[in-house]
Amino acid sequence: MARARYWERFRAVEVQQTFYRPPRIATLERWRAEAPAEAVFALKAWQVVTHPATSPTYRRLARPVAPDRRDRYGFFQPTEEVAGGWNVTREAALALGAVAVLFQCPASFRPTPENVENLRRFFRGIGPQPFLLAWEPRGPWPRELVGELCQDLGLVHAVDPFGADPTTPDPVYLRLHGRGGYRYRYSDGELRELATRLRGRTGFVFFNNDHMWEDARRFLQASAGVAGGGGRG
Repeated sequence: MARARYWERFRAVEVQQTFYRPPRIATLERWRAEAPAEAVFALKAWQVVTHPATSPTYRRLARPVAPDRRDRYGFFQPTEEVAGGWNVTREAALALGAVAVLFQCPASFRPTPENVENLRRFFRGIGPQPFLLAWEPRGPWPRELVGELCQDLGLVHAVDPFGADPTTPDPVYLRLHGRGGYRYRYSDGELRELATRLRGRTGFVFFNNDHMWEDARRFLQASAGVAGGGGRG
């Protein structure tokens, strides 16, 4: 079984399936039961919370979005659709015993006053949770604004460490997408550099590139004290 082989090498996994089409609760509970007691789960929030219905990823939804409601999805808007997406995400996180939920935003989610206000309203509305809330902005978000929002809303800044440093303290939540694209394979030197930068810190490192299994394995060899994962689950 692929999952069994995964847990032989890694201690943490970030579940991607919850972003596209969340599995049934019984399926998630089975994954938790099959994993070692020390296994750590993180998951991506359902796309209806973060991504608009124009995103190509919506092709993987079980049912198409009604044309007259397309503008009610994503970008943390104060709508029933986004609230429902969060409820599904939260139930999935609890079923997995997840330690973190990642809200990855598309590059089209820009730092406009409306988007910033929706972000603030959403996270203030859901309040503290029994797991970390990690936010990965994509696109031209000013570093100072990201830091301010994370501090104000109790978020962990998720980031690719070869693109920028996180604005929040430990625990770190790092996602390596591949320098220049998903096909990128990290060199031994780059992995040693990252391990050195993280020495003495705690958190999560997930590889989200085509060579994630091998890159994560080599990173663990070069690192100590950081929970490492092979990436997409």
